[in-house]
Amino acid sequence: MEELQKRKPNRLQNFNYSTNGAYFITICTQGKKCILSKIVGGDALIAPKITLTKYGQIAEKYIKNIPGIIQYIIMPNHIHLLIVIDGSMKASTPTVSSLIRSFKGLTVKEIVKPIFQRSFYDHIIRNEEDYLNVWEYINSNANKWKSNKYYTKKGTADCRSFLSYLPL
Repeated sequence: MEELQKRKPNRLQNFNYSTNGAYFITICTQGKKCILSKIVGGDALIAPKITLTKYGQIAEKYIKNIPGIIQYIIMPNHIHLLIVIDGSMKASTPTVSSLIRSFKGLTVKEIVKPIFQRSFYDHIIRNEEDYLNVWEYINSNANKWKSNKYYTKKGTADCRSFLSYLPL
């Protein structure tokens, strides 16, 4: 019998994710399918244009409602978010997990089928330099799509064919 691969814990042990601070979040689509956007054009002088699919438009609507959202980008098969949690905003401060769970739940409810992987990647931003690096990474992500770890030639072909039969 084949042994199941042990999953690496996604969250930092003993860290309170409702603590005031900044967090860099990456959410991937199931199977890393390119269903959220299309990246068109761009060269050394002109940034590429991101065209959102219907799924991407729905996701963006709910991203804009996340308390503390500072910056985001919706790539073809993943989303990057920069969220700042400030405990003085509410009596009960939300955790990063509860914010992402709510975002995914609302998005899936409107789309009527799950489109995201079960979990998400998070990075706790530790200082101003880290914050500025994350800001720049999100800001320039579309420019680097072809060198992105989520990009593959096969994935590009999958993107074109998959987008052609989206129900929305």
